[in-house]
Amino acid sequence: MAIKILIAGGFGAGKTTLVGTASEIRPLRTETSFSEAGRAVDDTSGMASKESTTVAMDFGRITFQSNIVLYLFGTPGQKRFWFMWDGLARGAVGAIVLADTRRLTDCFGAIDFFEQRGTPFVVAVNCFDDAPRYGPARIRVALDLDPGVPIVLCDVRQRESAIQVLISIVEHAMRMKASGSAAR
Repeated sequence: MAIKILIAGGFGAGKTTLVGTASEIRPLRTETSFSEAGRAVDDTSGMASKESTTVAMDFGRITFQSNIVLYLFGTPGQKRFWFMWDGLARGAVGAIVLADTRRLTDCFGAIDFFEQRGTPFVVAVNCFDDAPRYGPARIRVALDLDPGVPIVLCDVRQRESAIQVLISIVEHAMRMKASGSAAR
């Protein structure tokens, strides 16, 4: 069974890292060096060390139990590249909204995108070393999430953590499909 998962969220939230950490193949990346012109357009506050950015997508694959294959599509995070999201989302069974508590409002666009399309999604809070820590209840309130939207705390640099995020979206999407519910 092939399952397409979209990974979206704010600029610099860790989407490329999640795809790379979880993928069993060498991931396809469309990263380019972050230019001074890009810094003038994109808000890089809190990301002084950011040196590259995704300009189209990231792609990876992971197989579970030899018969479930997840195809991972990471979106670019900057608003100027959001026009690509419609094409990337076509056929997706579910989505991960990756959040960074230093820039939590950056994931509102992704949440709205999936809610409007009825795509099941989970919010994965990437726990950066220097970021404030909040529990799921506070994240839910801050993002105004429906009670049925799963929230997962993670560190996408660690393979087990990245895989747990993938498992949670697959389980959530399966529950939503089984219940015939709208996304959330």
